[in-house]
This record gives sequence, structure tokens and C-alpha cells, in this order.
Amino acid sequence: MFGRKRSKPAPAANGRRRRIRKLRLAALLLILLLLGLASFSFGLITAVAGQIPNCDPRQVPHEVDGHIYGNDDHTILATLRGSESRILVDTNQIAPIMQHAIVSIEDKRFYEHHGVDLRGIARAVWADVTNKKVVQGGSTITQQLVKNSCVTTARTISRKLKEAALAWQLEQHWNKLRILTAYLNTIYFGNGAYGIQRAAQTYFDTSASKLTLPQAALLAGIPSDPSRYDPVTNPKAARGRRLEVLDAMLAQGDINPLDLQRAARTPLPRPEDVHLPGIEGPAPYFVNYVKQQLIEKYGTRRVFGGGLNVQTTIDLRLQKLARKAIQAVLKEPNGPSAALVAIRPSTGEILAMYGGDNFRQSQFNLAVQGERQPGSSFKPFVLATALKEGISPATTFPSKPVNIFIGDKYWSVHNYESDYIGSGDLTTATIVSDNSIFAQLTRLVGPANVAKTAHQLGITRHLNPYFAIGLGADAVSPLEMSRAFSTFANDGRRVDGSVFGNRPRAIARISNAHDQLIDDNRPVDHAVLTPDEDAQLTSILEGVIRSGTGQRAALPDRAAAGKTGTTENYGDAWFVGYTPQLATAVWVGYPNKLKPMLTEYHGQAVAGGTFPAEIWRAFTQLALAGTPPDSFPNYSYEYSTSKRVVWRDGRLQLDSRDPPRDRHDARAREIAPRRPGAHSERRLQAGTPEATPRSRPRPVPTPRARLLVRHSHARPPEAAARRRAERDRAVVAAGASAAAGPGARDRDRPLRGRPCGPGARANADRRCRGGTPDDGQPRRGTRLT
Repeated sequence: MFGRKRSKPAPAANGRRRRIRKLRLAALLLILLLLGLASFSFGLITAVAGQIPNCDPRQVPHEVDGHIYGNDDHTILATLRGSESRILVDTNQIAPIMQHAIVSIEDKRFYEHHGVDLRGIARAVWADVTNKKVVQGGSTITQQLVKNSCVTTARTISRKLKEAALAWQLEQHWNKLRILTAYLNTIYFGNGAYGIQRAAQTYFDTSASKLTLPQAALLAGIPSDPSRYDPVTNPKAARGRRLEVLDAMLAQGDINPLDLQRAARTPLPRPEDVHLPGIEGPAPYFVNYVKQQLIEKYGTRRVFGGGLNVQTTIDLRLQKLARKAIQAVLKEPNGPSAALVAIRPSTGEILAMYGGDNFRQSQFNLAVQGERQPGSSFKPFVLATALKEGISPATTFPSKPVNIFIGDKYWSVHNYESDYIGSGDLTTATIVSDNSIFAQLTRLVGPANVAKTAHQLGITRHLNPYFAIGLGADAVSPLEMSRAFSTFANDGRRVDGSVFGNRPRAIARISNAHDQLIDDNRPVDHAVLTPDEDAQLTSILEGVIRSGTGQRAALPDRAAAGKTGTTENYGDAWFVGYTPQLATAVWVGYPNKLKPMLTEYHGQAVAGGTFPAEIWRAFTQLALAGTPPDSFPNYSYEYSTSKRVVWRDGRLQLDSRDPPRDRHDARAREIAPRRPGAHSERRLQAGTPEATPRSRPRPVPTPRARLLVRHSHARPPEAAARRRAERDRAVVAAGASAAAGPGARDRDRPLRGRPCGPGARANADRRCRGGTPDDGQPRRGTRLT
């Protein structure tokens, strides 16, 4: 009964089998790990390689500079750049000395490593440890290019690993010079300059290919800390950094000791010379005006960096002549300043704009943003309104102190120094600038109609329909006045732009970076006055220059028309005039405050017929030199039958003591206006006397004026010339002191200070101008001189 004995397995054999299984498992895991690493590496390399095109500045969409040109279509007035606009250049367009300088200070082993410099990293770590602060960077030029162009700026380990991998891959695909060129095209050199070409222009007004050793050494030291090494704000630090770059170049063998000494002694660029190109050209105030229009039309993002190329209307020859004329007349450095705008009437183009003496000190454009009372230079708009309403220039008014009833009070109007001509027609009143007659004319045509006519002629800002509007109480700009008078010079047709609408044509056309037309701002005419009305008004304004307050503006060889304007206490002085080819407005005054100019004109007061007229004459003569003289068009002469009229029951009526004797009298009775300012669409000419005495509660019949009914016949040119000569002789014979000789002063002196009325703005002296209180009505007893 013996059983079989069980055999025991050998321990050595079992252990060997277990080890084999473990080895097999480890080998399998290793193989899988290697495959995973290989796949990961392949994917990483593929992903990194796919980002290499992003490191090329030429392949990445970037902001494109646009330009503003003069009317010659090639002179650059300004550059429309974005926040990081740059000009890309090729390797052969960068001076070799600049390449040596940036390599010497940024990456000495640039031509030896393969994107990542382990020795450089170790050296930087050791320097940081021994100095107990960060004193060196370990990144190569290739890594910095990757950081600036291809990866985010987040300070993470993954970003550093990706940066190193991409730098290594970049070195496999690009040669060293291509990497260096891309780096120089992307780095920031301070003061708004991105890229080496923009830096060369900003600091030295040259190109990257023409940089010298001291210039290259200064620029090469800036990118590591643009604020710290800025030669404008930290010249001492910038000079020390430049010397550090020169020492590095000497150590590299790029220069010799003599080169170092010469470069170290070279002065830094002057702070006033360090600026982006195109900031201030020959017409900086005009350029700012153009930029504002572009922004309103296309938006900021498209204007700056969008590659727009803008051809403007500015004539740089006339722009220089404007400055020359102003400087020739205004010679006192601490004296008054001037603004000037010149427009070509036939096309509405702004040819010259002088907005101030020094753009760097003040960017406030006196020609566009300056709002000053125009004084009597506004009276032609009242006259134009009267002509539109059929009122003859031969209509007479009494020239004497008048009290005009305005609803609940009286507005007292006086001439300057109580100088009156007794009685005068509208032609004489314009030539001698009679306030009394024009106040009555404003009442007749209506202040709202005057404002409407001014807007139609080219004034764009809001005008208050107060009675003082006819004496220039509302502030306007030289640009608006020039444009409105250019309508007179263009046969009564205002010129707008087809793209920018009701404003002067400062922009002719706009194209994109590929020279494809975007917008063509063609001139568009709008008739405001008939040719006859406009020619008649121009004939009257010619008399202002021939024998009135604007004699200093007379041109010896060509016809000219215009109007002077002077405000109370001589705070502002104007002359706005035109020839058939050119309309120009000139303002003279102190830009920062309303300061009386009582002695600035050779010891005498500055009126519109002094400095402004002289500037206008000097500029116009220079601008039109070499062009054939042109004459203003003639008009149909309309003779009139005079009738006495009275202002009774709030309307103009024929005097009852002068009954109608024919059909013209009957027609005049039938269509007489029914309220102040109302007018008939028929061709009625009328004049009104002064208002009733202040003591009466309501208007009563007043002394008679002359009502004229016109009959039209064409007037031959010789008859027109003869009539103008006779009219001028009559004006002189009338004894009007304002027309007595050169320099005669305006009689028009609106009150000083701010325009009165709802919403009026207070200025420095916080006074009310224009003879109207804040309720919008003239003050009782106000004297307009």
C-alpha cells in the first residue's frame, strides 16, 4: 500500500522563466515608449515646422503704411502708419556694420550655434548667480526672433521649450543671414520705430543701408531696453550703451581702436530731430484737417496702417507763399498771429492753409478750429440775401442812430464814432461799412434768412438768427469765410465734393496700397445766387477795394473784390477777398485770448484794412504772378422807379400820401411784405427807415425810405464800368470818412466777448458779443460800433 511520491519543481528553472517574462514585458514597454517618443517627436517637429512661415515678416499680414500727398501726387506730406507699422528691407539693404553691431552685442556665437546656444545659457546662468540678479540673457538671436514673431510672450516652461524647438527647426530651414534680416525687421528700437529701416529714419533721417558705425552702435544697443537706452530721455545711459557695443565689436575684431575712439566721440542725435518720418511736413495743419476727414469717413483702423494713399488739393508753392506773405507783414515776434486759407473758386480746392506759426508748440488750427467774430466781413451775406429777395442795391436807408423794435424791446444801433453819411443806398453802405443801414437791411430781409444764405454759401457751423448776425456777431472760421467768398467768385455756385459732401475739397482722390482707386472726390456745383445777382454783388465788393475800407488790398493789374471786418476794441481783424481765380480769407489777432490790438499797426489800431488787407494783397500778388489777369462777369443793369415806403403795423407799406399812379405802384402795394423779414418772390426792391422811438409801446409809422421797382435791361460792359466809376465818385463826394483814404477804418464794431444766446460758450473774458444777451435778443441801449 505504498503511494507515488510527488516530485518538487526546480527553483532555478522557475526563477528563470519569470525573469524572461519580465524582460519581454520591459522590452515591449520600451518599444512602445520609443514608438511613443518617436511619434511625439515627429508630431512636435511637424507642428513646429508648420509654424516656421509665421516667423517670416513678409509672410505674415501686417499693417501697411499709407501716405498723404500734395496736389502734385508725389510729395509726401505725412505717413498714415499704424501702432506697429514697419518697412521691411532685404539683407543687401542693411549696412554690414549694422549687422556686425547687433551680432556683437546680442549673440556673439550667432554664426556657430544651431538656434540654441548651451554654452551661452550656461554663461548667462553663472553670471546671474554670481551677481545675484539677472545680468545676461541666454536667448540667441534666433530664439528672440521666434519669441517676437512665432510664439506667445507668456513666461512658461512650455513656451521656452517650444521656443527652443522652433529655433532649432528654423536653423535647419533658413540660413543665418535670412534669420538676422528677419530679426532686424521685427525688433523695436524705441520712439515708435519698429524695424531697422524705420529706426534709421526716426533717429538719423537716413536709410538702413547708409548707417555709419556710431549710428549702428547706438541702434544696436537700444532693443534690449528701449526705455532705458533712449537717447532722447536718457542720453547718458544711451552713450554708455553705445560704448559697450563698440567694445564688443572691438573684441569681435569688427573694428579697430581708432574706429572706437572716433565713434565714441560722435554726438548723439538731437532730441528735436528724433521723430517718426512724416509727422511734420510742409503743411502740418492742413494734414491734420485731412486726417480728421479720413477718420470720419473710413474709421481709425483703416486710416492708420490700412495702406490708404490720399492725394490732396494743397499746392505747396502757394503754401510757402502764404507763410512768406504773413512773415513779411507780421514782423513782431510777440505781436498778433495770422491765419490764411486760399481756395480755387472753380473747383472748391483748398490750395493753401496757414493755421499757426509753430505746429510743434501748438496743434490748434487757427484756420479751421479758430472761431472768431467776422465783423463787417459778414455783411456781404446780408447783401446777398437782399439781392436774392429782389431788393435793389439802389434802395436807400437813413444813416443815423436807429432803434429797431424786436418784439418786446428795442435794439439801439450806432455807427463807429457816431460817423453817419445821412442817407445812402446799399452800394454806398457796403463800401463805407455802415452799421446803421445794414441793421435796417437785416430787419428787412430777416436774420433767419441771412443765416440761411450764409449756410448756402458755405458757412457750416450753427448761426443764431439774431438781428446782430448782419454785423458779424456769430463766430466763424477763416476756412468757412474763404469758402463762402469763393462762391461769390464762382458766379454764385458753391462747390462741394462728391464723396465728402458739403465741405471744402481738401481731398481729391483715395487709392489703396495696390494703387486701385477707392474714392474720387469730384467737384459738385450747387447754385446759390443767379449769375446776375452774384455779378452785382461782386461789383459792389469791388468798390470796397477801389474806394472803401479795403484800399490796401488793391491789386495793380487785376480785378479784385472783398470786404474788411473788425471787431470791438480791435480784438479781431479780417480781410476776405477774391479774384476770378482765387478766394482768400485772412484773420489777424492773438490766438490764445481776445486782446485789443490798439497800437500794433505802426502805433495805430489793427483794423481789417491794415494787416489783413496787406497780407491778402501780398499773398494774392505772389500766388497769381505770371497768370493772365481776368475780369469779373458783367450783369444785366436794372433801373428802378423809386417810391416812398413806411414801416406800419409790422409790415412795409407804400406811404398813403403817395397813391399809386400806375400798375407798378399798384403791384408794390399788393405784394408788400406782411411782417419784418418777410419777402415776396416777385422782383420787389424796398428800403426801410429806422425803428420807432423807444418810448412807444409798439412800432408806429416812421420816416420814409425809398422803394424801388426794377425794370431789367442788359447793360453793356462800358456802361457798367462807367456806372461803377460814377458810383465811386459819388461815394467819395459824400464825405464818408471810412472811404476817405488808405487805411480807413470799418464802422462795424460788434461787441467784444462771446456770442450771446442759448447755448453760447463763454470764452476767456466771459463777455457777451454781438449786442445780444443770453435770451437771444439784442440788449436795449447796446451800442454797436
